[in-house]
Amino acid sequence: MFRLVHLSDVHLGPLPQPRVRDLIGKRFFGYVNWVGKRRALHDMGVLQRIIDDIKAQSPDHIACAGDLVNIALPDEFVAATRFMESLGDPSRVSLVPGNHDAYVGSSPADIEKYWSRWMTTDSGRFEGFPYIRLMGPLALVGLNSGVPTSPFMATGWMGEKQRKNFHSAMAFLKNQGLARVVMIHHPPYQGGATFGRTLTDASRFEKIISETGAELILHGHNHVSSLAYIKGPEGRVPVIGAPSASAARGSATHRAGYHIFDFDRTETGIKITGQTRGLLESGEIGAVGTITFKL
Repeated sequence: MFRLVHLSDVHLGPLPQPRVRDLIGKRFFGYVNWVGKRRALHDMGVLQRIIDDIKAQSPDHIACAGDLVNIALPDEFVAATRFMESLGDPSRVSLVPGNHDAYVGSSPADIEKYWSRWMTTDSGRFEGFPYIRLMGPLALVGLNSGVPTSPFMATGWMGEKQRKNFHSAMAFLKNQGLARVVMIHHPPYQGGATFGRTLTDASRFEKIISETGAELILHGHNHVSSLAYIKGPEGRVPVIGAPSASAARGSATHRAGYHIFDFDRTETGIKITGQTRGLLESGEIGAVGTITFKL
């Protein structure tokens, strides 16, 4: 059995004190939003308890679907790097960027500078997106949907080059006898998020999956535990959204949590079973429920 943990939207706090020049443009609006609203939604004590619970489940690999930071201040990248190091060795932890990580024009360079260790191929080199990591019975395919956008927008975009390479990778992996697990920050299907928050080339992502298939697709962004499906060539492909790993309030699907997926080789292929753990109404961290795939 191989155990994969899926978490997302950590939104590390507290926010470092920004300099005046740091708040020019989009960061100003994000900072106001953090001070007025977001900082009350994300609890670092809850996050630490979630991480402690994850480690107690003895995962073989942790997949983090982005939004480690809030407005992509330089000191936020430093703090987020320490957080990633606390999760485990880069060979056992993978990351894809979110829209908050790619908040401004300088962010892509900072993402590569600080976090490339968790976005490498099996060669140990960061070669851009998609990256592919082979582990046990699965192939993890990491995609980047985080791009700088204008104020009040949180859309994502893969782009033509990444989509082309993604199609080629999925087609090649199809015949390797591995469970193909795709990780991306934005919900990669039409209608997966509200206006201003969508993956703008979601229809093209869906077309790739319709031609190549996949066994499991993981995302974050919506701060809610969710299950959807995309049509594949041999049946429906489950698409799992993770809640924010630091959310301190909300309904059962919105509170801090994460997913566990167990991959088992059987005589007929690879069996995937899932469960959700997180912050319960009682305040404890525990089992929220199981994830049933209807393939």
